[in-house]
Amino acid sequence: MEASNRVIRHRNIVLIYILGFVTFGIYFIYWVVSTKGDINSLGAKIPTAWLLIIPIANIYWAYKYCEGFSEQVKKDDNTILWFFLYLFVGIIMPAIVQSELNKIAAPAA
Repeated sequence: MEASNRVIRHRNIVLIYILGFVTFGIYFIYWVVSTKGDINSLGAKIPTAWLLIIPIANIYWAYKYCEGFSEQVKKDDNTILWFFLYLFVGIIMPAIVQSELNKIAAPAA
């Protein structure tokens, strides 16, 4: 479990939503892929984001993303909770995930 030397970026949560809505969701996809890299740099094992475009595989990818977030960022082992939030109330996930990543990024900034 070797973490890379990637620096976790501090991002403005309001700007994430503005760009997400202005680009009709494309920025949300970019944001998820970017945060996947951040979470993986902390030691998670989220697979390639190409799985997002494959039916059924995208559900597996979402589970692995939530597992990485739960174990490496939140450190609460509530993977199922985060997975259900991601699936059923996905619009709040960027705020939650980025808020937690900003807490980690703050000391480095």
